[in-house]
Amino acid sequence: MHQRSNPRHLILVVVVVLGLTPLIVDAAPRAQIAFSSDRDGNYEIYVMDADGKNQRRLTEHPGSDWEPSWSPDGKQIAFTSTEAEDIKRKRPRIYVMDADGKNRRKLSNEFFAEWDPSWSPDGRRIAFTSSGVMETAGGPWRIYVMDADGGNKQRLSNDAGPGAWEPSWSPDGQHIAFVSHGDGYGDGIFVMGADGQNEQRLTDNLSHEWAPSWSPDGERIAFVSLRDEDFGIYVMDADGQNQRRRTRNPAEDLHPSWSPDSKRIVFVSDRDGNYEIYTMNADGARQVRRLTKGGSENTDPAWFDPAFAVEVAPFAVGPVGKRFTMWGRLKQVER
Repeated sequence: MHQRSNPRHLILVVVVVLGLTPLIVDAAPRAQIAFSSDRDGNYEIYVMDADGKNQRRLTEHPGSDWEPSWSPDGKQIAFTSTEAEDIKRKRPRIYVMDADGKNRRKLSNEFFAEWDPSWSPDGRRIAFTSSGVMETAGGPWRIYVMDADGGNKQRLSNDAGPGAWEPSWSPDGQHIAFVSHGDGYGDGIFVMGADGQNEQRLTDNLSHEWAPSWSPDGERIAFVSLRDEDFGIYVMDADGQNQRRRTRNPAEDLHPSWSPDSKRIVFVSDRDGNYEIYTMNADGARQVRRLTKGGSENTDPAWFDPAFAVEVAPFAVGPVGKRFTMWGRLKQVER
């Protein structure tokens, strides 16, 4: 003889399941945006959920930390730091830490100023900018690459050229977009092979253009341009075609970085009085959302989503630092 179900037991089971469901959903890793902020007195690396919630500081020391770059697996963050003893010398160096801020270690050369870290898609290498001398004022600046443990440093950009900075890897790891100056034009966006060969210019304007950020789907490059007499975010095809503006605000819009699904762009703007972090649809359509607030300067956003994580090589230790960011940071350093 079968025992009849007790309705009260069924109700209890339903209540328990419904109560546990939010916990199960919340346990899933969330997309995060790393950024730098001076909200606690000097620039430190912070991280927040992609909706702006749960903001927390990862670094804390007397110097300045900025320009975070996620490793492809999201377990590490490379960044630029000016240690307290180097503030007067303006000698930034590249560090890496675990994604929770622990296990901080220095990767870059003891004798040169180095910044703009950009992690390769396979997690094996980090591209960066170096002045080749003790201070950032030296130059011309060059793009280098090193293993993710700091070894095997190699120069990529042409030593005879006008300088290069702000590297951004293509998602297939075959090319690097960067900024350079030459041919009578202003600073422009270029691309070269990952071995430093076959440099090509993508933008041809008398204006200045910086901060290339390659979309994760490989199809587009976001960048900042002054061509319309104010700093705006632009997007172009990866071959330089179809350049079009995505922000239309008289304020300064800077530091674009793509969401891992290539559907949104996170950027920095002073449209509300100070530099804050915003997101928008990649097509620029009216979906602009402010993520930070409070009167401090927030900059250098970099997006990571565990759903798009890529495992990296076992030996590996592990969106850019921009020229205008560098000027701003140097002013902070000189104070």
